[in-house]
Amino acid sequence: MLEDLKKAVYEANMMLPKHNLVTFTWGNVSGIDRESGIFAIKPSGVPYEELSPEKMVLVNLEGKVVEGDLNPSSDTPTHVELYKAFSDIGGVVHTHSIYATSWAQAGRDIPCYGTTHADYFYGNIPCLRVLTKEEIEDAYEKNTGLLITDYFEKSGRKPLEVPGVLCKNHGPFAWGKDPAEAVHNAVVMEVCAQMAYQCELINSHVAPAPQSLQDKHYSRKHGANAYYGQKKK
Repeated sequence: MLEDLKKAVYEANMMLPKHNLVTFTWGNVSGIDRESGIFAIKPSGVPYEELSPEKMVLVNLEGKVVEGDLNPSSDTPTHVELYKAFSDIGGVVHTHSIYATSWAQAGRDIPCYGTTHADYFYGNIPCLRVLTKEEIEDAYEKNTGLLITDYFEKSGRKPLEVPGVLCKNHGPFAWGKDPAEAVHNAVVMEVCAQMAYQCELINSHVAPAPQSLQDKHYSRKHGANAYYGQKKK
C-alpha cells in the first residue's frame, strides 16, 4: 500500500544523518498522500541504519495506524495537526539539529541577516512559546502541532513562505511540498541558524538585512515572477 510514498519517506529520512541533522534516532520525516489522507512516517526509536521502505508506518489523519507492525514516531500527533491545518504541504520533518535547537533553547527567533536565509524563509524564523504545564501533561505532541498551526493562523504568515519554526526549549520543525523538500528546508534552517550564531559572534550589534534585499531574494525564487534556475519546458 502506497509503496512509492513509503520509499520517498524512507529516502527523506535517510537524508537526515547524511546532512548531520540527527544524533542517534533524534528525528523523523513523514510524507502524505492527499488523495487517501494517509501519511507515511518513520517508526519510533528505530536506528537509521535499520530502516527500510517497508518499515515506514502508514497513519491516517485521525492518528490511527493503517499499515505497519512498528509503532510510528512519538511525534506523529504533531505531524497530524500540521497536515490537517496546512493543506499545501506534503512532507514534515522534526530534528534536534545542533544550531537550530540552540536557538530554540535560547528562546530566540532566527533573524534574517542575509540573502541565504532570505532565499528560503520570508522574514525571521520564529521561536514559539513554550507549552504550558497543562499542555505538556495533556496531549503533549498534539499540542505542539496546535501551537505551530495557531501561530500561523494568528500571525497571518504563510506556511510555505516560512517553511519551519522553532519550538522553545524543544527544537525545529520544517515542512515542504513533499518529504524531500521538507528535509531541504530543515537543512537550510540549520545552516541559517549556524550563520546567524556566527554572525552575532563577529558583530554583536548586527542588524537584519534590509527589507528590500530580503524581498528581492525571496521573490527571485518564489512566486509568479521568480526567475532563479531553469524554466520548465
